[in-house]
Amino acid sequence: MSDMDRRAALAAAAGLAALPGLARAQTSAADELIDLWPGTPPGGTGAWIVRKIADQSKDPATPDRWVTGIARPVLVVRRPARPNGAAMLVVPGGGYGFLSYDNEGTSQAAWLNARGITAFILLYRLPGEGWARRQDVPLQDAQRAMRIIRTNAVQLGVAQDRIGALGFSAGGHLAGSLATRHAEVVYDPVDAADRQDARPDIAGLVYPVVSLDAPFTHRGSRDMLLGPDASTDMRRARSIELRVDAATPPVFLVHATDDGLVPPANSIALFQAMEAARRPVALHIFEDGGHGFGVRLPRTMQASAWPDLFATFAARHGLIPA
Repeated sequence: MSDMDRRAALAAAAGLAALPGLARAQTSAADELIDLWPGTPPGGTGAWIVRKIADQSKDPATPDRWVTGIARPVLVVRRPARPNGAAMLVVPGGGYGFLSYDNEGTSQAAWLNARGITAFILLYRLPGEGWARRQDVPLQDAQRAMRIIRTNAVQLGVAQDRIGALGFSAGGHLAGSLATRHAEVVYDPVDAADRQDARPDIAGLVYPVVSLDAPFTHRGSRDMLLGPDASTDMRRARSIELRVDAATPPVFLVHATDDGLVPPANSIALFQAMEAARRPVALHIFEDGGHGFGVRLPRTMQASAWPDLFATFAARHGLIPA
């Protein structure tokens, strides 16, 4: 058994016990769980963090679990029946206060798997749960996740240069932060994996929180990430549209005009920043869809078209076969 196989097996055995509620329905004992950190994650303060699962759904066949209390961040691996070598880091949203595990995690993995893409659902730490340097905690986990996937690409059956990131709402802010701040040092290296590049090869941001300083910011996400008294400099440093540069990967943006929670001005601001930097970008703003639609919209609603459009974008930029 390889080191990676041993790690995955041990993580799966320990992880299912540590993830009550995620061991039923769409997560089973067959799932692979990969620990991000070999010991206590960066910023540990000894705070008592208790896992909680709250299912918002009234239909057991379609769970909608919200996860909090993440002391131990992991990757949940979902493999396709016919892998094509592409991988996607899936980043659920939840305003940095919880993770929408099914709507923006397992449901996304299902359609990605159907297209041959191996999905890695990121259960990242929530900044308000007692960590030092709370503003860096989610990005620490996202950078580390990309490096773990690249380090173990052969064992995981994916190509090192075909790994994207797909994020939703506040998870879109995290995936966008990874796309623009992948080289920023937000934690001290812990092992050889940290020599790997954390840059995603493409980034898909669905109804994302983008700016933490503009009038259209989602204040809930901003305050959960930074705290309610964050300085202007801190807000601007973590506003994605202000961090675009020549190394930013191609970005795909989706929003709905009737999003009453995170205005489409967020995606528009990032689109304009990408254009100004002459970086590849696509922007789709649909008439209807609201916020938090994931992939559960009926076909009668326009925003339901986004996964096919994203697949076309991914093929255009070499992530998956055309």
